[in-house]
Amino acid sequence: MGTPDGATVDRYLASALLEDDPVLEAAIAASDEAGLPPIAVSPLQGRLLGLLARAMGARRVLEVGTLGGYSAICLARGLAQGGRLVTAELEPHHAEVARVNLARAGLADRVEVRVGPANETLRALAREGAEPFDLVFIDADKSGYPEYFELALGLVRVGSVIVADNVVRDGEVADADSADEAVRGVRRFLERVGGEPRVEATAIQTVGVKGYDGFAVVVVVA
Repeated sequence: MGTPDGATVDRYLASALLEDDPVLEAAIAASDEAGLPPIAVSPLQGRLLGLLARAMGARRVLEVGTLGGYSAICLARGLAQGGRLVTAELEPHHAEVARVNLARAGLADRVEVRVGPANETLRALAREGAEPFDLVFIDADKSGYPEYFELALGLVRVGSVIVADNVVRDGEVADADSADEAVRGVRRFLERVGGEPRVEATAIQTVGVKGYDGFAVVVVVA
């Protein structure tokens, strides 16, 4: 037998560590039926997001990029008692699918889905004087990552965590000459993070059912 590939190992890990989850399965099925792109986080990644929120005791979570609500469900499940998640989605159709999925999960009262460009949503939260967020998950258009990070810094506190998904791009992030705007956006984001004295950060490469990618974890320290 040859060495199993990343997707095979991912499926094994999920079978060993995760219980059957009809709510998340229904969210994926509804998203597929509605024609949404199949780019939601994997079950293991979703569990990681929920565990991170739970470990932090997060009361306030901000998500940039809702899609069909899969990751929002995972994050909202990790909220502390009385906690709230605000999630920003550009596409009205995606937002509507997400609202249905969140309602099915019994989380509609804990999650607010805001529709419109994410940068405008983040600026609106700042204007509203939103209470600082404990955890921010960025998983939207990669070209916007530098701006989302900059705006998120104005919406958090010391000790808050910012997680950005899809930062390895099948390894292309190491290519300084890439013409791919998603890669270029991620590189600008990483360079911005690396030069920001108010944070400490790392990035982890991943392989699994979502292919070869990775995520960045940023902690606000000042």
